[in-house]
Amino acid sequence: MQKLTISVIVLALASFGLAPVYADGGDSGGGSRLAPFQKLIKSEKYQQAIIELDEALSDSPDDADLLNLVAYSHRKLGHFEIALENYQKALKIDAEHRGANEYLGELYLQLGQPEKAEERLAVLDKECFFGCEEYDELKQAIEEYRK
Repeated sequence: MQKLTISVIVLALASFGLAPVYADGGDSGGGSRLAPFQKLIKSEKYQQAIIELDEALSDSPDDADLLNLVAYSHRKLGHFEIALENYQKALKIDAEHRGANEYLGELYLQLGQPEKAEERLAVLDKECFFGCEEYDELKQAIEEYRK
């Protein structure tokens, strides 16, 4: 009976689009296609990740996950304007993209704009009905910024 209840809950969450989202850009369905890029990013090979992501974006320019990852890589290299542009593109495609909202909030903190980071946190608060890693991480970053 307990297994049946858990299965029903998982199916219900999936039907509402509440599948897990990975903080480094993808959703549960896109994890494997994003894995090569995520591996480069985790290895801090941001320039190589950008090259490969730009190539992937030439075939899929409206892919919010790819845009989020390329923005993240640019942000880590200090290319804040390019990062901002790509986060905004990702959010035009998917306004509730958890990774893009979290990382854009972090960029706003780097730019000294905590009020804009709070706006991203508010979006995540609505999107993460049952809580999520992206909300927790951005909230912590904002708290540390305010200290």
